[in-house]
Amino acid sequence: MGIRVAIIGAGMSGLCMAAKLQDAGIEDFTVFEKADEVGGTWRDNTYPGLACDVPSRYYAYSFRPNPEWSHMMPPGPEVFRYFRQFATERGIRRHIRFGADVTAARFRDGKWWLTSPAGVEEFDVLVTATGFLRVPRYPDILGLDTFTGPMFHSSRWDHSVSLSDKRIGLIGTGSTGVQITSALGGNVRHLKVFQRTPQWICPWPNLRVSEHTKAAMRRWTWLNSFGYWFWGGFVRSIFGVAPVRPGWQRWLYQTQCHWNLRLSVRDKELKKKLTPPDQPMCKRMIFAGHYYRTVQRPDVEIVTDPIVEVQPRGVVTADGTLHEVDLLALATGFDFHAYVRPLTITGEHGRTLDDAWADGPTAYRAVAVPGFPNMFMLMGPHAPVGNNSLVPVAEDQADYVMWWIDQLRSGRIVSAAPTEAATKQYNDAMKAAMPRTVWTTGCRSWYLGKDGLPELFPWEASRYAELLRSPQVSDFDVRTAAV
Repeated sequence: MGIRVAIIGAGMSGLCMAAKLQDAGIEDFTVFEKADEVGGTWRDNTYPGLACDVPSRYYAYSFRPNPEWSHMMPPGPEVFRYFRQFATERGIRRHIRFGADVTAARFRDGKWWLTSPAGVEEFDVLVTATGFLRVPRYPDILGLDTFTGPMFHSSRWDHSVSLSDKRIGLIGTGSTGVQITSALGGNVRHLKVFQRTPQWICPWPNLRVSEHTKAAMRRWTWLNSFGYWFWGGFVRSIFGVAPVRPGWQRWLYQTQCHWNLRLSVRDKELKKKLTPPDQPMCKRMIFAGHYYRTVQRPDVEIVTDPIVEVQPRGVVTADGTLHEVDLLALATGFDFHAYVRPLTITGEHGRTLDDAWADGPTAYRAVAVPGFPNMFMLMGPHAPVGNNSLVPVAEDQADYVMWWIDQLRSGRIVSAAPTEAATKQYNDAMKAAMPRTVWTTGCRSWYLGKDGLPELFPWEASRYAELLRSPQVSDFDVRTAAV
């Protein structure tokens, strides 16, 4: 039987889902994208120094390697170009509606009814692929709107503004702030980094890929597959394990971070400023090759006094100092807990997703929610986004969704949604396992949800793939045509 699928979002996950549908011979699908191009996070973020923090060979679809990566960790523009090329060569663009912001989705009479600028349309299956690094988080600072110079969030970088002649104030020292600092230090008039909490930095030189290596990758395609599985194994066996289980992997990473700071920063006062109060990996892992070298430059200053307010000419800190700057860059991250919102999704009996998530987002294996039949999420709550490359996670999730779609289009079932009991059991097991992770060791991070626990997967990344490879029909409320 024919089946119509709606995908919301044309980023990495949405394109992956589209390709899986094509591989299964399903062409009746529509990708709704509110922007004018594919790419998601990699389209929106263009700030100086942007690079992926996953080895390039492992940040590509397993079924579409890229022999053209220029560095061990791919620069942002190359990642964006990769996804644009993929959408074009796979013929996915003809399925995409750009500028189509879906505002509501309602399950009624066994169908999903989506509201977009084109009106209301019905689909058999709804797949949300809206990502989690999507909604910019702006700092709640008194007087922020009074600043008279250019000011923008890192994901809304204004490239029309010159930087070299500017005194720049950078608020934020997470992964984005570290990359921006490393790129701007020595290339602008002066850089002031306003640091609320220092971060642990893992030394990771981003080596350039030689032209000979690229040529070999083009000629012998098996080398690409070898690179994918080699780096995949490396990431899963070390960084996929270190945050979630005590052992030599955690010791190795934490030791690297400690020694990196100890050996890289000579000034005792600066070293004190840069020493975090928490354990390495408690927050998002940060990989950088020359951040510490950059912050020791005479034209770069780390400001640790808390920000009190922003005035027209600059930033005032708790010690009463007015730090005059010409430009403010806000590297203050994203609302990690937004998921599909502000889209209003209404499931059975008029219950909205906001109602279901009143106490915080939860899902069954990060892909489905009780009471929302035939709706699947890519990168939903508690996906393993803190210890694995997101690309293989998206592939595993898309394969799982395809298993259910195959059941639907075969006519064996007409709808499926996880049961409340199975979802609760799964989430209770995650909560019980969470204390073993480094994410619960006392830091304040954007991973934490309303209950104070990380919205992450508390086991090894490889275990998540195993869970999705074995669909448990008994965990679902399955309805057949005879019902």
